[in-house]
Amino acid sequence: MKKDWNKKYRLTLVEDESHRRIRSYKFAAWKLLLLSVGVCILLAGGMYALVAFTPLRGTIPGYPDARSRGEALANAIRIDSLEGSIARWKRYTEHLRAVLSGQAVIEADSLMKKGTAAYLGEKTPAQLAETDSLLRDVVRREGRFGVGSEQMGSLPIEGMHFFCPLKGVISRGYESVLHPYLDISAPASSVVKAVLDGTVVLTEWSEEYGYSMVVQHDGNIISVYRHNERLLKRSGEKVKAGESVSLVGSASSALKGDHLHFEMWHKGQAVDPAKYISF
Repeated sequence: MKKDWNKKYRLTLVEDESHRRIRSYKFAAWKLLLLSVGVCILLAGGMYALVAFTPLRGTIPGYPDARSRGEALANAIRIDSLEGSIARWKRYTEHLRAVLSGQAVIEADSLMKKGTAAYLGEKTPAQLAETDSLLRDVVRREGRFGVGSEQMGSLPIEGMHFFCPLKGVISRGYESVLHPYLDISAPASSVVKAVLDGTVVLTEWSEEYGYSMVVQHDGNIISVYRHNERLLKRSGEKVKAGESVSLVGSASSALKGDHLHFEMWHKGQAVDPAKYISF
């Protein structure tokens, strides 16, 4: 076997018509094998370098190019922003649910006191009062001629125009202690409308109230709609005054008769809706 590897071979190039020898190569079998292996290694290395260090790598299926990596980074940033927004909405709805149920909640300002204590401590009360007065004066001058929603939100509640949430009969009126809301009787599937522009901050279902919706409005006003068979808006959606938000109905087995349980809150206090809305 060793003699076969050392046996000499000759490769000759001969012209076909004249049989003239053009070139002749003499080699052993082991040299031919070594040369073949070397050529294969060089070809493989060249192909790897061509794919790894040139734009051709983007043509490989599944390989992320610069555009894909940029989109992935942008999506990661969007997801992080959405997670932060969802967390804020969750905290807000939890505090709002606690307020509506009469439970104690953590003041939002208290979450920032720890981080701002050192900064506030550098100024005297007189300096803080002067800075606050200057800021209030700037805000007052800038908002003097405003006619947008912010200006409308600063109106007292008596000066606002509320849409009637439901045309029906008030079966039970407002009582500040025992019944701080209205019961408005109406046929099943009657349309309930938003009283003001706002944002839906809570939608839920319970055995006691059926489907419920809470809408936050400008001017520290909250409207609550309970005893619905169906909600037409989701949490986080914007609503316009007079826009349909739900349908009255007996979605709860505890509900006796079709009616809307309607609450209005202003600056954390329940108010009588009948004083501001004509039913």
